[in-house]
Amino acid sequence: MILVTSGAMGAGCNRLGLHERPRTIPEKQAVCAVGQGLLMETYSKLFSEYNHVVAQILLTREDITERRRHLNARHTLTQLLKLGVTPIVNENDTVAVDEIKFGQNDTLSSLVAGLVGADLLLILTDVNGVHSSDPRLSNDSTRIPIIHEITPEIEAMAGGPGSRLASGGMVSKIQAARIATLSGTAVVIAHGQTENVLRRVIDGEDIGTLFLPSPHVLGSRKRWIAFYQQPRGDLMIDQGAAQALVEEGKSLLPVGVISSKGYFEEGDLVRIVDTKGRELARGLANYKSDEIKLIIGLPSSQIATKLGHKYYDDVVHRDNLVISPLHRTESGDGERDADEREK
Repeated sequence: MILVTSGAMGAGCNRLGLHERPRTIPEKQAVCAVGQGLLMETYSKLFSEYNHVVAQILLTREDITERRRHLNARHTLTQLLKLGVTPIVNENDTVAVDEIKFGQNDTLSSLVAGLVGADLLLILTDVNGVHSSDPRLSNDSTRIPIIHEITPEIEAMAGGPGSRLASGGMVSKIQAARIATLSGTAVVIAHGQTENVLRRVIDGEDIGTLFLPSPHVLGSRKRWIAFYQQPRGDLMIDQGAAQALVEEGKSLLPVGVISSKGYFEEGDLVRIVDTKGRELARGLANYKSDEIKLIIGLPSSQIATKLGHKYYDDVVHRDNLVISPLHRTESGDGERDADEREK
């Protein structure tokens, strides 16, 4: 078992006598620095009563974004498990800036699940799973025991943030479930105060909401592209290019690009969006943003004439491209072929 925890902010606030979450980044980092030691002290004490050894793992997004550090993190976690140690994972909020925000530990848990190839991600919260409406506000709310696919309707059922010391809500948990299920991991969202909740979920009891693994599981490299990096820019494409990407599994050629937004280098992650700004895919750019702006709308045969060189015919190759879940088809995106080549 790997435990992904929150609580550094809450522990720090309690020790410092604060009744509200701090507002500024330096205040948040300082409070988390106080709370993280208290949090691990508590875990270590409680686990030691059952003769279990725990290890603290503090991660930032950079630790799982950069490919070598990504692999090192996975090796460390798997080695700890081989040694019989329970890793206690938290985000390194004392040095992170962008990472201290709504829902981050939910996302972190799904990324860790994908990192180690977990069989199950169990997210414990203050409601018993996903409901048709917020059970705290509606008496007519009903629990959804099993979700086969995360649709826009399922996402619409999510409410706002949770408790005043928490940083997540059902929205972030469903987003985490999407990442985990596309990584081949089943997900259960359940109430953390349910008696013997861990054992009962593992025994298959009908508790909370079970998300089944997606039938379109991404390979490890495609997961790294889709989930572990932050996009550096956007490429808007026309309808013909969108059809070629989503339905035919083609690469993105410059002739289908309408505009480029943001500053990025060759190899950086970019979002590929349609004319309404909806994300269709993510991929690694073959050219930097300044070069792409020069070849927008051109056939590949004219790239060398315009730039003075041509390393690739395409702006994003299909092997380095992941179709967004809502647009993924049964057979057309070419990702399965790319994953087989990766293996």
